[in-house]
Amino acid sequence: MPASAPHGKVPAFRLIGDQLSRVRKIINEQLTVTSKNGDIKELLEHISSRSGKMIRPGLVLLAGRCCGKTTDEHISVAAIIEMIHNATLLHDDVIDDGKQRRGLPTINSLWGNESAVLLGDFLLSRVFKMCAELNPKAAKVIAAAAVRLCEGELRQVVQKHCWQLSEAEYLDVITEKSAVLFSSSCFLGGLLAGAGKSKTQSLADFGLNAGIAFQITDDLLDIVGDESKTGKTLGSDVDKHKLTLALIHLLKAADEREKNTIINSFLDRKDTQYDKNALVEILGRYGSLEYARSRAREFVAAAKQALAGLKQSDSKDALIETAEFIAGRVS
Repeated sequence: MPASAPHGKVPAFRLIGDQLSRVRKIINEQLTVTSKNGDIKELLEHISSRSGKMIRPGLVLLAGRCCGKTTDEHISVAAIIEMIHNATLLHDDVIDDGKQRRGLPTINSLWGNESAVLLGDFLLSRVFKMCAELNPKAAKVIAAAAVRLCEGELRQVVQKHCWQLSEAEYLDVITEKSAVLFSSSCFLGGLLAGAGKSKTQSLADFGLNAGIAFQITDDLLDIVGDESKTGKTLGSDVDKHKLTLALIHLLKAADEREKNTIINSFLDRKDTQYDKNALVEILGRYGSLEYARSRAREFVAAAKQALAGLKQSDSKDALIETAEFIAGRVS
């Protein structure tokens, strides 16, 4: 399959296009306010206008299809998962001072940090209300995923400037802050379709490995990506003194003298600017970029292996195609 797709599109989601449209409709309905709150309408419309790739809700639906029929509750849960993700993006853009997201100016760049934080909170409040109407088992899974996601984000903040961060510690963080939501999406898809423990666990394992591959690739794109293709502000990890996999590999591979030069010139510098091309050249010279790509491919392989026991179907094929897309994307 091609290494990339048009911005905002996941090829395998052709199977669930109508259902994803229903998910978007529910999200838009949750962003509708009464006339007395019309002054926040513009903010909410800005969110409605910038739908992303919908990877996580897509996983809910495809996992459900792997185990039986998808239901109205699948649609609701898919919307909830995407709203949680969108809330985290609003908060991330504040933390990282992001100027662009999904090809459009961020909320914080247009209306300020206060509006962005509170809008993220607004989305989460809608999520709470929707979860109250769910199957209690599903609501518990969503709540647990949200807690782990926040714990992962907090751990990443605490580990800023930690130039001794190991690959294992990095993987632990991205598992919590990102991959858990992928895993929960797949688990919920199976759970709501009535799948047994073995199938739901296989789907959860698939999602976890695919989610790790996604985040490794996302972190790599933050260094080498093209903003015109990714549609978002890049370079925030280096700017915010966060180590990601390629940089961890580089610091381990370099000798002590060059390691100190790398830290002082790029990672712990005093000024706000750095030579991105020079950093990319060093990462390439030490094989760090290819190492990160290869690790992403390894997690995709593990994701695919997790589905080995599931019955062959077009939905299973679509999950596999989605995992391959995740590690091969350029946006």
